[in-house]
Amino acid sequence: MLGSTHGTLTTNSRHARAVACGRAPGPTVHVHTGAAGAGSAEEAVDRDVSGRPLHAAVPDLDRFFRPESMALIGASDAEGRPNTGITRQLVAWAERVGARLHPVHPSRPSVFGIPCVPSVADLSEPVDLAVLLVRDPLPVIEELAEAKVKFAVVFASGFAETGPEGAAAQERLATAARHAGVRLLGPNTNLNAFEEFREDLDGPAIALITQSGHQGRPVFTLQELGIRLSHWAPTGNEADLETADFISWFATRPEVGAIALYAEGLKDGRGFLLAADRAARAKVPVVAVKVGRTETGARTAASHTGKLTGTDAVVDAAMRQYGVIRVDGLDELQDTAALLARARPPRAEGVVVYSISGGTGAHFADLATAAGLPLPALSAEKQTELHQWIPADLNVANPVDNGGHPVGDWRGRKIIDAILADPSVGVLICPITGPFPPMSDRLAQDLVAAAEQTDKLVCVIWGSPVGTEDAYRTTLLGSSRVATFRTFGNCVTAVRAYLDHHRFTTGYRSPFDDAPRTPSPAVRKVRGLMRPGEQLSEHAAKQLLRAYGIRVPREQLVTSAAAAVRAAGLVGYPVVMKASAPQLAHKTELGLVRLGLTSASQVRDTYRELTDIARFEGVDLDGVLVCQMVERGVEMVVGLSHDPLFGPTVTVGVGGVLVEVLKDTAVRVPPFGEDHARAMLGELRGRGLLDGVRGAPPSDLDALVEVVLRVQRMALELGDDLAELEVNPLMVLERGQGAVALDALAICR
Repeated sequence: MLGSTHGTLTTNSRHARAVACGRAPGPTVHVHTGAAGAGSAEEAVDRDVSGRPLHAAVPDLDRFFRPESMALIGASDAEGRPNTGITRQLVAWAERVGARLHPVHPSRPSVFGIPCVPSVADLSEPVDLAVLLVRDPLPVIEELAEAKVKFAVVFASGFAETGPEGAAAQERLATAARHAGVRLLGPNTNLNAFEEFREDLDGPAIALITQSGHQGRPVFTLQELGIRLSHWAPTGNEADLETADFISWFATRPEVGAIALYAEGLKDGRGFLLAADRAARAKVPVVAVKVGRTETGARTAASHTGKLTGTDAVVDAAMRQYGVIRVDGLDELQDTAALLARARPPRAEGVVVYSISGGTGAHFADLATAAGLPLPALSAEKQTELHQWIPADLNVANPVDNGGHPVGDWRGRKIIDAILADPSVGVLICPITGPFPPMSDRLAQDLVAAAEQTDKLVCVIWGSPVGTEDAYRTTLLGSSRVATFRTFGNCVTAVRAYLDHHRFTTGYRSPFDDAPRTPSPAVRKVRGLMRPGEQLSEHAAKQLLRAYGIRVPREQLVTSAAAAVRAAGLVGYPVVMKASAPQLAHKTELGLVRLGLTSASQVRDTYRELTDIARFEGVDLDGVLVCQMVERGVEMVVGLSHDPLFGPTVTVGVGGVLVEVLKDTAVRVPPFGEDHARAMLGELRGRGLLDGVRGAPPSDLDALVEVVLRVQRMALELGDDLAELEVNPLMVLERGQGAVALDALAICR
């Protein structure tokens, strides 16, 4: 088992686009990464405009997983004591990894025959790893600095998972570890890191990270099916060492073929993305179950780990942005991670379904096509070749139906080899819905033999609920080259992830490569506009947009009816008039917007109406906007908001009044480049509106992408000052004519 820059939006052509996309070069500085004493190394760190690093620091965890010396504090061999069983397991683990073990207990001369020392201060040598089997770990952590301990593990619970008091205690523990120069795993962790892994298995391995130890059991058990596991990191409450640290380190390990993750919450969104970026650069797939898709799941996860789960739509988008493969179930986690760990890169993307039944093939083809797997029709020449061994009345275009009997003799292997020889085929999937010996035995043998002779992926779905058949247990699971699944759904999920991963990492360009290193001139221009804790008026919000090169309509802010008439003449009829005031969010609902005014008398009367309504509603106007009316285009929305986990995010979607009805949006976490901005548009259900429908001309996609990139520049540079920005509607005009921000809402932090 494998198991375009548009003239109306920019002022300096190509260089302007580089600035908007955040590609201006910046300084490189040298820093020390990791904690003192934990084997950290000096490396060059590139930083963005806010001074944050653009590459993940990789802690040297080798001495955690393979310590040369180890202290067991609170060790016990007294019968009936909880620590005794833990001590026994750790003694055995230390022997397996070749670590010198030092039990620490104030009153015992020895534990399981190993001499004890009474305190940490009495340790005879520096210790790589200290495991704390004590109820209150804080005093011990403070003692570890003198012993030059590199890593510590805290099993004790009662910290952030219990509420505010526990969170405060956890912060004291983390602070003590930092002062001691110790990297800390836990608290509220378990013994999973010290499991016994099979050493008789070869090939690329799965490295496992879990925040709930029990949820990692299905992946750990894959060893019984011949899948190698190399490490298990149970991160617990992540007071110090966190999921991101282990992803970063596992991505550097030559034996790791895939990383499997079960996460209830993420400690630091940016740290997680930096780690995922490192894995993507190394082409190491990360497969993740992340709970919290629903309000109930998020609430439960928070009570378990004491961490933010993050808005799930943002989590989903952020993972896709960095190539993390998100699955829903533990069965999908194990099957997808196993396939990605062991399968070679695809030679082609074409998937062929091969079965002994037309019904089986059609059923699987439906599921595969719905999931987006490419099932190309085989060439006429290839079909003619297959009909040498398959009756002429059976379909062999794809799916390939052999009718059953050819699998029982020499023809079966010929058919498989012929399919795999097709250059358009990268994956062969054979669903066997149930055992039908001896033909199913022969089919399994032929598939295994063919898989050994090809560099293409061969997948088998063994549909029997029994799972004790020799063809399954011995033949299929005994092969390191065949990916065996028990369900159609898991096979489809894994193969799609396999193709997506290799497509994503081929020529991978990190979103962090597009981060701005130096501030733009716009930053200085807009500082005077910001009002901490307040919502800007529409006029001020549009000044903010204009400073960042986003086109707004011709408009003037006026404070009298006579000035409004003069402004309308300058702007050009027809005009739009709007009340403008800070803290005014819903102008239309209050009747404070008028469209299509075509004469001076209408403008004069409208000014009076708007100011009368404002007085009645208690709105303190800073004036009335007289605006150019832009009528033809596609209404979109581009926004900036703050996610509690990932920080500033940028959203694009179908705008106008439809934004609240359809909620058709796509989101990314800055930084990102033009390719991601265009990909956001591809995720929208209303994407076809931009291409032109019912005779409408195509829209200016380049201008829309440019606005998205400029808003993300604002997010990166003004994230500490700007809480929210909504450009709605952004009128995207006909191709070549740009995009115009007709309205904008901005709220300062």
